[in-house]
Amino acid sequence: MAQIDRRGVVSAGVAAALGPPAAAGQRAAEVKPLMQPGIAHDLAVQRAGVLSDVHYDISLDLTQRDSAEGRIGIQVRRRPGAGDLIVDFRGPSLTEVRANGHVVETLDWHDGHLRIPERYLVSGVNRIGARFTTLIAPSGAPIIRFDDKSDGATYLYTLLVPSDANLLFPCFDQPDLKARFRWRLKVPMAWSVLANARVETRESTDGSVLWTFAPTEPIPTYLAAFAAGPWAQWASAPAGERPITLYARASRRSEVDAQAIIGANRAAAHWLEGWFGVPFPFSKLDALLAPAFPFGGMEHVGEIFYNENSFIFREPPTLSQRLGRDSTIYHEVSHQWFGDLVTMKWFDDLWLKEGFATYMGARVQAELQPKSEAWKTFYLRNKPAAYAADGTRGTNSVWQPLANLDGAKSNYGAIVYNKAPSIIKQLGFLVGDQAFRAGLHRFLQQHAYANATWRDLLAAVEAASGVPLKSFGEQYILRAGMPRVETALEITDGKVGRLVLTQRPVRDLPADPGGFWPIKVQVRLGYTGRPDVVLPVRFEAAEVVIAEAHGLPAPDYVWANDGDYGYGLFLPDARSAAWIAAHVGSVQDGLLRAMLWGALWDLVREVRLPSARFVEIALGALPGEADEQIAGVILGHAATALVRFVSAADADRLFPLWEDLLARRAQDPALAYGLRKDSLDMLIGTARGPDARRRLRDYLAGVVLFDGAPVKQVTRWGVVRRLLALGETDAQALFEAEVKRDTTPEAGRSAFVVRAAAPDSAVKRDYFGRYLDDSSLNEEWVSASLGPFNNPDQTALTQPFLAPALARLEWIREHRRIFFLPAWINAFIDGQESQAALDAVDGFLAGQPGLPIDIRRKVLEARDELERTVVIRRAAGAVV
Repeated sequence: MAQIDRRGVVSAGVAAALGPPAAAGQRAAEVKPLMQPGIAHDLAVQRAGVLSDVHYDISLDLTQRDSAEGRIGIQVRRRPGAGDLIVDFRGPSLTEVRANGHVVETLDWHDGHLRIPERYLVSGVNRIGARFTTLIAPSGAPIIRFDDKSDGATYLYTLLVPSDANLLFPCFDQPDLKARFRWRLKVPMAWSVLANARVETRESTDGSVLWTFAPTEPIPTYLAAFAAGPWAQWASAPAGERPITLYARASRRSEVDAQAIIGANRAAAHWLEGWFGVPFPFSKLDALLAPAFPFGGMEHVGEIFYNENSFIFREPPTLSQRLGRDSTIYHEVSHQWFGDLVTMKWFDDLWLKEGFATYMGARVQAELQPKSEAWKTFYLRNKPAAYAADGTRGTNSVWQPLANLDGAKSNYGAIVYNKAPSIIKQLGFLVGDQAFRAGLHRFLQQHAYANATWRDLLAAVEAASGVPLKSFGEQYILRAGMPRVETALEITDGKVGRLVLTQRPVRDLPADPGGFWPIKVQVRLGYTGRPDVVLPVRFEAAEVVIAEAHGLPAPDYVWANDGDYGYGLFLPDARSAAWIAAHVGSVQDGLLRAMLWGALWDLVREVRLPSARFVEIALGALPGEADEQIAGVILGHAATALVRFVSAADADRLFPLWEDLLARRAQDPALAYGLRKDSLDMLIGTARGPDARRRLRDYLAGVVLFDGAPVKQVTRWGVVRRLLALGETDAQALFEAEVKRDTTPEAGRSAFVVRAAAPDSAVKRDYFGRYLDDSSLNEEWVSASLGPFNNPDQTALTQPFLAPALARLEWIREHRRIFFLPAWINAFIDGQESQAALDAVDGFLAGQPGLPIDIRRKVLEARDELERTVVIRRAAGAVV
């Protein structure tokens, strides 16, 4: 028998009884266009039409360090006359391929695909088997290895989304060929293993243990997963409740708030069962805190993986941190229905799972944490990011055409994660909550353990509500971009003479089909000394005159998106903007106050409100702001204005006031912990003046306490990072001292991230060289260090890396996980602020006419944000 690698084809002869060579050659020619690199949509459509009832039996030996040997058994039902069978596999080696008992002696294996000629196949059930190897590495491999330097332990876990299952084992790597998986995993004796289903048996042999798991329900390949290592475990099985086991690495056992994490997972699953009217769809629900995990979480069936660093708080957490952890849990548990039970047919509908998981996460928070003001959190976490991306030339429709899964990584971003849940909220408001809920129940019931498209979703909601949704689909799902909604208010004799809302696209985009967005909103007329008036408004054209407002007393302000149901850039009229700037802090409703602050920031971004004026408004309002989430957003926007937008003269005037305010807030015992901690963190992150630098040193030395004690390790590293970035003469010595001082499991990561901020060209060259070429460097460490590397105060040092960073984009898309490509692009482009950097990006785009469209869009998105920065800086009188 012949063994080959993925570079080509080795022939060893074929038995004549299996078919004539001419027929084989003809068939090979017919399937050749489908065997292109990646998973072509044409291939997926062809296979979905002729294959069904897929089962995978996967055995892997995980006792070696850098690779795993495996066996695969595939059972698949095939329609008559379906032709050759194409199996996907990109691993290092493939041997002993058999089809229905026959050895496949001539292997046509290239570009990540194995072709099994039709003569080996039968109508009905077919059985395919093979031996293979797969890679284990800190990054760039389907099995990620994490070596814990603190105790010498090794941990493994898989991450296959969107189409890396075929890098792990031979399969049909497309979401609409769901399969039942059975894992058989051989590991060292001291290890434990978790996979998609419950453990059936554990058999010890030769110093290792073979773990066999029960078959799963039908699931897509990208949700198949396992993790192995000497995990610490917390098992929880209260009487009458769903049993849940939480896993984390042993060295961090004492830091894990297991009760809170397990409780949040259990409560979310219980509430979602009731709200959807659909029982939890899988055999178990466990959770893993994965070290160096590159995502916030991943919704693997039966075993959700969470980012360890986001779930273990090394300092007392703020409200925003706690809500962030809970929000991630609610998002991932929601996926068990939206994504896992019902899966998008193809990754062009990625929004269908991600948008709904985020939206449902907010609903879970609103129910389980009624005092948290969940919809305020939803607004703050979603709308600004969505609007920023959707207002650029790099935007795309929520439904994103995708010819090949090779490009699926680029579909992840703000349009899917932030715009999609926002338009889902609009959809629910448009049809009514009761009908919306009934529609989702109908959708989940109709497509359980199967696949669906956005059209299936709208059909279910339309059937339940009776509301026609054709226009909604065309304008919100198929159309790129968003509306700019302007408010025009005319006052006559102290009364409203005319109130008009007008919408138009924020940006003219190529091939825009036009039309108006069918927006349904509530318009608030705000008053002092009398109740506000809230009017329902629905756009049935590009302009709507609000007749009900005529004759009402002149309001202090008008806000056209009360309750945050509409999706679009809502800009107040000049009269309202002036009132908001003067009185925003006095608005009592948390969501409304957050949105009015958002409106002021939008005016800065639209160059209608000077950035220095925004900082002044923020400095005046912050002392009275008691809401931790809103205060955090104000701090973030004001810091951006100060660090990136204002002129040098305004910075000299405002920075001392800013630093003094932050220093006082950090030590104010009347403020809640989160308000003080956010102020301290912001002081550390933006300190420039001599007094601020002295304060940072006092915190590091323990001369000044925080919350009654010396600052803890995470904050200490923050201080060292800032002093290092500022180029303090003793910063390197402080860094080296902190390396010796920190003996926690996260010490190595912390040191790596912090050192990237050093204003040293040699350090920058070293990091840039390692980022993409050091196979021992974990991808999450790289992502975490990109911000410090591209410090906005060091643009003279970092701009030379802009061109080489852009030159590697296609390589990055091929070799790195989702989220890495946009994080890389945004870090290197958004880290700049000059016209010269903008010209460099434009030169790159002009010189790369063949750049794949998905990558071009990501570059354009960041490029337009850089242009906005240049425009705002120029208007402020800053050097560009």
